[in-house]
Amino acid sequence: MATEGKTIDALSQFELVPVLGSVGRSVGFTQSNAHMLLAIGLVTALFLVGMRHRAVVPGRLQAAAEMLYEFVEGLVVGQVGHEGRRYFPFVFALFMFVLFGNMLGLLPYAFTYTSHIAVTLGLAVLVFLVTTVVALAIHGRKFFGYFFPEGAPLWLAPIIIPVEIVSYLSRPISLSIRLFANMVAGHVMLKVFATFVVLIGGFGAVGFIGAALPLAVNVALVGFEVLVAFLQAYVFAILTCIYLHDAVHLH
Repeated sequence: MATEGKTIDALSQFELVPVLGSVGRSVGFTQSNAHMLLAIGLVTALFLVGMRHRAVVPGRLQAAAEMLYEFVEGLVVGQVGHEGRRYFPFVFALFMFVLFGNMLGLLPYAFTYTSHIAVTLGLAVLVFLVTTVVALAIHGRKFFGYFFPEGAPLWLAPIIIPVEIVSYLSRPISLSIRLFANMVAGHVMLKVFATFVVLIGGFGAVGFIGAALPLAVNVALVGFEVLVAFLQAYVFAILTCIYLHDAVHLH
């Protein structure tokens, strides 16, 4: 899209910009890193401040902290079982990191670090490694039986085993792309409709009236993106729980 000879790039919002300067040829400390630290700080503050008084009748922050805690605990216990409580801190940390990253990106002039495949792939690989280590620690060599279901005909092994291995190894790819793609698509749509508002609004009084439609769409999209931000954090957490269930129970 262009206006008065100037091209508006909807993808420029995802460009990494050094905050503290670059180091050699590397990008250095970027706004993505800064927002990660900000998210960690906000999560820490939420629970330190919110749970400080531990009131019987909770205030807003305490209620929010307790609700998030119980929500993720329910996911872990519901998917993995009571033996999965030991993995709750891991799942909870992932959920909060993704959730706050998604939500922060909806603020003006903020950056969505979950819109970068390097971040989402890093989280997905971490989940893959942790679940694999858990499976090996609990089951040892029996873990490899996961790739050939018990009771399956032996002659199907050359087909089933490669399919199961590829399916298992594709977990970090699907987990990372799902989050990355949803964040990128949502923010691109917001930028596009915001551009429509500016372009149409530049045609005087008639344009001001015409810009009302894309503005209304953009407002609706913001509400939708808030829902998507939570849903994607939920999906990331629930899939992590499912992978942990497979690691603990081998099925």
